[in-house]
Amino acid sequence: MNSAERNFLNPTGALFVVLFVAMLTPISSCADNDALDARTSAALDAAIDGEHRSDENRARDQYRLPKETLAFFGFRSDATVVEFSPGGGWYTEILAPALRDSGKLYAPHYDMNAGDYERGSLGEFLQKLGELPDVYGQVTVTTISNPSGEPIAPPESADLVLTFRNVHNWLEPAAGGEAGAVARFTEMFQALKPGGVLGLVAHRWPDAATEDPAAANGYVSEERVMALAAAAGFEFVARSEHNYNPKDTHDHPSGVWSLPPGLDIDDANKETYRQIGESDRMTLKFRKPTH
Repeated sequence: MNSAERNFLNPTGALFVVLFVAMLTPISSCADNDALDARTSAALDAAIDGEHRSDENRARDQYRLPKETLAFFGFRSDATVVEFSPGGGWYTEILAPALRDSGKLYAPHYDMNAGDYERGSLGEFLQKLGELPDVYGQVTVTTISNPSGEPIAPPESADLVLTFRNVHNWLEPAAGGEAGAVARFTEMFQALKPGGVLGLVAHRWPDAATEDPAAANGYVSEERVMALAAAAGFEFVARSEHNYNPKDTHDHPSGVWSLPPGLDIDDANKETYRQIGESDRMTLKFRKPTH
């Protein structure tokens, strides 16, 4: 079997084979994807510099490079955007004000009845939005895998779907393993217009042959993510190294959570991990086919 094909065994034992579209599609240069129109550039600058952002979140800009990352994905201030699983809303702080005047932002979050953690996470996110209506008043919060069957956004309405550091969560056995992850990619696929873009950032494991199937350390290989996306129907477009961190050795006691911002490590080693910085991350761009 050549490198264009790979078998993955999900936790339930079901085997699927994926032909990587990535291996068949030329990888475009990052420089070709990073142009922003003047209005979008100004909107992002204003959002990133906005007073609504905490000093703690601003300090992470050096690692997450929000403007460069969004430019690579083709973000526009007049687009309909879905931020899939926004967590605490780090990127929502930037997306919501940048889209407020001319665009639309959907924020699919946890089902409030899924469990205590999910309920607490959703509650904190809703509180964040409610405290600053001038910033977040236009955000539409929806539900991931809504038991009622409601989609995360109107079908084929989104120009761009974004998801940041979430894939490892979908691969947990409790979340359905690889079948669950494909279901999440399928929700995103269904929300996109034909030709629409999925922009994804995830903690990167460097070797698909040695990664944890359950992604318990928070890391996933690019090959695996590309296979999951392809299984949902996506075509691979390009990769960027905006979020690459060569200092990350990927072998930390508490996985990615040993690194900032979590620093789940003993006090004696915290400064060492601060010097490493945030995790090494893949930045991948996919497209929903037009046919």
